[in-house]
Amino acid sequence: MQHNQASKVSPPRIEWREADRQRSALWRSESGLAPPRRVVIADDRITADAAYRLACEGTALLWRGDFQNARQLLLALARRAERKPDKRLKGAATPLELFNWHRQAQSQRARTLAMILLPFAENHELPLRRAPDVRQACTEAYGPGEVPYVIALRELLGVIGAHEWRKKGVEVPALGERIHPHYGVFAPIRSEYVDLVAAANLPDQALAFDIGTGTGVLAALLARRGVARVVATDLDPRALKCARENLVRLGLQGSVDVIQADLFPEGRAPLVVCNPPWLPARPSSALERAVYDPDGIMLRGFLGGLGAHLQPGGEGWLILSDLAEHLGLRTRAQLLESIDAAGLKVIGRTETRPHHPRSADRSDPLHAARAAERTALWRLAAR
Repeated sequence: MQHNQASKVSPPRIEWREADRQRSALWRSESGLAPPRRVVIADDRITADAAYRLACEGTALLWRGDFQNARQLLLALARRAERKPDKRLKGAATPLELFNWHRQAQSQRARTLAMILLPFAENHELPLRRAPDVRQACTEAYGPGEVPYVIALRELLGVIGAHEWRKKGVEVPALGERIHPHYGVFAPIRSEYVDLVAAANLPDQALAFDIGTGTGVLAALLARRGVARVVATDLDPRALKCARENLVRLGLQGSVDVIQADLFPEGRAPLVVCNPPWLPARPSSALERAVYDPDGIMLRGFLGGLGAHLQPGGEGWLILSDLAEHLGLRTRAQLLESIDAAGLKVIGRTETRPHHPRSADRSDPLHAARAAERTALWRLAAR
């Protein structure tokens, strides 16, 4: 869920020189990267070594060659970016140092691989040889393509991947249905948090609030479990549209109201559910907002406002991974202090182990923390 709406500013533009003319176009970057200042025209004749050297120096390559060759070039750059593990990682004094160094390395790699750029015409047309028809995928991600623009090839591949997820959906066993995530909305691939909500005893079946609904998966689950009315909130327009479409597809639009709100809707409920981002760190893209919560803003906001939105005897369900604790980003004591400071008490807690592949990947620099991770449903009540 998003909390700080950016002020309206003119969209950035990218400039380059081509055929002895100064050119420019709208610049798109979901990760918020600034348009590269140095841009050269590139095509199938450039070697991977030359492209990698330019990318590392911060020079972008505006592609005019074959699209499939551009994909192969990106793979070649990715192989070159896979360096031997940084010695600092092995000698990291704390999990927090390891986490910070790992993110820095990821960020640098992402910037380098974002240096292959694609020129789009109006209506999301990609005028390159052997280019796929990406008009539908780009319309889903960006809306109407009214003007030419430039994006990184790596971002386009993410847009295409999101389009495929949206088409086929994600199977949610606890729901017995598929959820169809939209671009920029976190997909419920990790099912353990959904399973925790599916197994917990409902304190009441009249009304529930789902805070930061995302795809709407938890709101749908609560409705399927018999909650007569669910109010699901989010601030992100993409999430709101995604949740509404999923609920219509599931035939639950009559039971769930999806509204735009920063955290809580008006009123009180006997059950308030929230699955906030798990790591108190700065996200680097729209999709990462589902994982990273800067300074724990959403977690603190949920805890701070929960008491004022619970009916007498009501429960707040906080679904939270403890990965932040294993990485040194937050301690269990700090979490409990935040709960206490909000005038709340813990009346129950259930936990489960993660099922995602990264928890078993020993090559992951953060493997030790991921292997120790547990996801818990904290049952909270007003003191």
